[in-house]
Amino acid sequence: MRRFNPRLALLVLAFLSCASASPRTVLHQKQSPYTLVAVTQDAEGRRYLQFDESGALQSVVWPGQPLKLELGYTRMAMVGLAFVPRPQRILVVGLGGGAMPMFLRAVLPEAHIDVVDIDPDVVDVARRFFGFTEDARLKAHVADGRAFIEAKRPAYDLVFLDAYGPDSIPEHLGTVEFLAAVRARLTARGVVVGNVWEDPPNPLFSSMLRTWQAGFRQLYTFEVEDHANRIFVGVPSPEKQSREALASRAQKLERERGVPFDLSAMVMEGFADVTGRKELSGQVLKDKRQAPPAPVP
Repeated sequence: MRRFNPRLALLVLAFLSCASASPRTVLHQKQSPYTLVAVTQDAEGRRYLQFDESGALQSVVWPGQPLKLELGYTRMAMVGLAFVPRPQRILVVGLGGGAMPMFLRAVLPEAHIDVVDIDPDVVDVARRFFGFTEDARLKAHVADGRAFIEAKRPAYDLVFLDAYGPDSIPEHLGTVEFLAAVRARLTARGVVVGNVWEDPPNPLFSSMLRTWQAGFRQLYTFEVEDHANRIFVGVPSPEKQSREALASRAQKLERERGVPFDLSAMVMEGFADVTGRKELSGQVLKDKRQAPPAPVP
């Protein structure tokens, strides 16, 4: 995929952070095998993960408070639990600061959660600075997300795709062939949840939408209020999902699982069934037979 201007992305996505006006303190900065990894903290205790000096925010975490999802797209991504209310196995591709897997571990104590990230320094930083802690049911794996998915392993009920470099989704994690591999790793009633930047700043948004349409029998999208993100939910099964049914399940999650934000209202406001929507631009993204990102020399 073409790479879009990271500085423009940063400007558009700056409002994603709920940072205070005061400058943030740098806690960590290191060149990893893939990118510059920086951790900062604001005066209220929130910690921020960024890649590259001009990279957009990757994570905002309140250490020790896993239920407090700070970024709007992470809250909306939990719509996946309205599609699959009782997942037994979950995969998260892209660790960042660990906000989503830590939330899932807190609200689904019985589920097995695998998290995969290609960058060992990101995994280390999540552990050291963001409170990410593994246990018998939450495991982090240092590997390329596509290779991990294509390897033989038990199927998942929910797959979250949230892998970003400094300014875009890695090309080999955005093609129709990759989505086919993800679909093949699902249980019969499983779904795939993806975080995608809209246009602007992402000029490939229409192509990504067409690719997900090609990859699944049904595709639903959810707008994230006041954010440049859109949550995609790919469903391989034929049964339709209504806005009202999903909102009702989300409300039940709030009540029974202690979800501390109004997910049901977010679903009602953001829902769109785009299964048959025709795009005027964009094309299905396909593999170019290239290797995954190489480490920085």
